[in-house]
Amino acid sequence: MSAPSTTGHVVAVIGGATAGAEVAARLADHGCRVVVFEQNPRPFGKIEDGLPRWHAGLRNKEYATIGEKLARPGIEFVPNTRVGGDVEFAELCREWGFSAVVLACGAWRDRPLPIDGAEAYVGKGLIYQNPFIIWFNHYEEAGYAGETFTCRDGALVVGGGLASIDVAKVIMLETTRARLRERGVEVDMLQLELKGIPKTLDAHDLRWEDLGLEGCTIFYRRRPEDMPLVEIPDGADEARTEKVRLTRRRLLDKATEKFCFKLEPLSAPDGLLVEDDQVVGLRLRRTRVEGGRVHPTEETYERRGVYVISSIGSIPEPIPGIEMKGELFAFTDWDFGRLDAYPNVFSVGNVVTGKGNIVASRKHAGQVYEEALASFLGLGEDGHEAEAAMLEHETIGEQAEKIADELGTTAPPSPQVVAEILERTRRRQDAVGYGGSYATWLEKVAPISGS
Repeated sequence: MSAPSTTGHVVAVIGGATAGAEVAARLADHGCRVVVFEQNPRPFGKIEDGLPRWHAGLRNKEYATIGEKLARPGIEFVPNTRVGGDVEFAELCREWGFSAVVLACGAWRDRPLPIDGAEAYVGKGLIYQNPFIIWFNHYEEAGYAGETFTCRDGALVVGGGLASIDVAKVIMLETTRARLRERGVEVDMLQLELKGIPKTLDAHDLRWEDLGLEGCTIFYRRRPEDMPLVEIPDGADEARTEKVRLTRRRLLDKATEKFCFKLEPLSAPDGLLVEDDQVVGLRLRRTRVEGGRVHPTEETYERRGVYVISSIGSIPEPIPGIEMKGELFAFTDWDFGRLDAYPNVFSVGNVVTGKGNIVASRKHAGQVYEEALASFLGLGEDGHEAEAAMLEHETIGEQAEKIADELGTTAPPSPQVVAEILERTRRRQDAVGYGGSYATWLEKVAPISGS
């Protein structure tokens, strides 16, 4: 077990990735003992499973950051433990004796495609973004046993943010590599993403037209300048707002040019085209944007495709014992992520915002932000060297400081209760084969690359 706490407080953190590791480290720095429950073997969350693997530098840096935080004295790591399954949430909050429980479990569930009956066609031509990106990130690993997909030309993507661009890039990179392979040209995925499709083809005396690919299309219910690639700062005047919109258009134009996907704006999903119990396309409704709001029109059109990938956002997975309000937990205090039924619970990160991407908290300031985002999208000449600016830990750090302040007003558990918490923690660690060393465990569960 780690070094003893200096305050007597013991805090449970549910989720060990960016938000969970940050809040755990901040609380440990305040003298709290922290037990981090992680549902996966590795604590990297959306960094590993939601951030496409061409972000190699950012992923490795964030892995090291998370690891350094979770290996600190005073922090116990409990992998392969789903709260709400392996450990009941109400039991954790009310019976273990923790001073506080912090939800940092992110947003892992895809927002349902808003078409009646669509869920019946998942796996029958309807694909959701989260399992698709998880597959892309891991399918070359020898031990991968999750869902499998095949990237096919002519895919239809419903979305309108960074995640939908990621999906489109995966389709375009993989289908381009496959078509080049047919010509005897082997291209590394990372190099193709770095240089872009047109420049790579040019190096082999080829043009896009030579491949005979249709490409995939993103269908977005708003205008290109509305795509939330760059956030409009609060209180921005019309000039500043227009500048942001122009930046959005410019970034989107660069992305479509570099990766050869298409965007169909002002188009909302209105129905699935189904043949022989398989999705073969979409019925779409034209929209118009007025006063910042989307209004459906009477015009519809159809577009056929090999399958439909829904990328319209991520929401938290329901946890038995927590009341839901719509797609999110029924928080009564959104600053702290508080729940009426559990006065000792706080929440941080995407589980509160409902956003499933790791860049939800990002800089708003002009050029630095724009350059960081261009790098994040893979549009800069230097690849992704500046993308680390897209990840900010300060927002989570500030929340951790507030939680620590709140704990300062309550009595810590007795030494006997602390000992019982640590004993229950040890038993769960033993049950999953965790030997007590974060570094040793990480070596044990490192993914094995395929041949």
